[in-house]
Amino acid sequence: MGKVLIIGAGGVGTVVVHKVAQNPDVFTEIMLASRTKSKCDIIAADVKARYGVDVKTAQVDADVVPELVALLNDYKPELVVNVALPYQDLTIMDACLEAGVNYMDTANYEPKDEAHFEYSWQWAYKEKFEKAGLTAILGCGFDPGVTSIFTAYAAKHHFDEIHYLDIVDCNAGDHGKAFATNFNPEINIREVSQRGKYWENGQWVETEPHEIHKPLNYPEIGPKESYVIYHEELESLVKNFPTIKRARFWMTFGQEYLTHLRVIQNIGMARIDEVEYNGVKIVPIQFLKAVLPNPGDLGENYTGWTSIGCRIKGIKDGKEKTYYVYNNCSHEAAYKETGTQGVSYTTGVPAMIGAMMFMKGLWKKPGVYNVEEFNPDPFMEQLNIHGLPWVELHDVDLEL
Repeated sequence: MGKVLIIGAGGVGTVVVHKVAQNPDVFTEIMLASRTKSKCDIIAADVKARYGVDVKTAQVDADVVPELVALLNDYKPELVVNVALPYQDLTIMDACLEAGVNYMDTANYEPKDEAHFEYSWQWAYKEKFEKAGLTAILGCGFDPGVTSIFTAYAAKHHFDEIHYLDIVDCNAGDHGKAFATNFNPEINIREVSQRGKYWENGQWVETEPHEIHKPLNYPEIGPKESYVIYHEELESLVKNFPTIKRARFWMTFGQEYLTHLRVIQNIGMARIDEVEYNGVKIVPIQFLKAVLPNPGDLGENYTGWTSIGCRIKGIKDGKEKTYYVYNNCSHEAAYKETGTQGVSYTTGVPAMIGAMMFMKGLWKKPGVYNVEEFNPDPFMEQLNIHGLPWVELHDVDLEL
């Protein structure tokens, strides 16, 4: 049905290539590109061995628009799936506009020199994509992504008005390392160490990092201490569902992880500005990334589950209603299928499904859109088919 170009050969990119290769009726040609072509070649060889599917590979620097444009003009994909770094969203979007290619990503843009992310930079591209007749789909991972689609599904089928939304993200897995991050350390540490923020009564409320926390019970996992942090999908969800009175994002962290995080911050290793060392300028957090375990290598010994979902309260037919929709994903099962751990899996599978929605013409309209602006039903159906089955509970205690 279509040619797809995947940019980024980390853990998420690995999953996307595997899942795309499993659906040859939808994806007729596949290319994987990264700054380091050898990484792409290893993934391509694994996919060929498992499924007998050929994956083309290419070297590209996603920071350089002319390099991207040259690759797009040469390969001529229908869709770019961007699973590179969030810093590179805008250069890839610029290249897609110049080459006339549709775009999708899993995380919103953030500038390299500031620990700050918001959708305004990408929403500003809406008119450009409309005029070009191209579709840009933003945030099609799990969170953002599936959590936003869960919310849209709830709004469509179970609520007349959503009033309270709590996105709850638990990783109850164990990788056996003293300290490691489940995705790019530079992005992960920046994300979880910044000030918290949530939406209440029409405005953003800021908190100190990890100030608000409480134990929440996760299905088949049990109670885990959960912390309010800011997460990007809150920005688009409160815009697209204006009846929401309060929206928060909760994530679990172990005490050992938080202790390491505090030490990293206190000794300056989380800094994103340059320092001089032996006459060479380095960025401390980038040096830290080089010495920490590679998130893509954690899967082999990872045990346990992730549990991510939405706890929603609102009104249906004039009565108050509660609703909890979630997915539990096994790290071991993810590794067996794709050679990656569950966090990569839960991001990569939705990226493939989003690309499938586009290729089938179900999520295709000129402009820039967050995933909750499309019909959630066919996406929800595919989650059950492709490894992320969901469970819904009605009229339960949300604990929040």
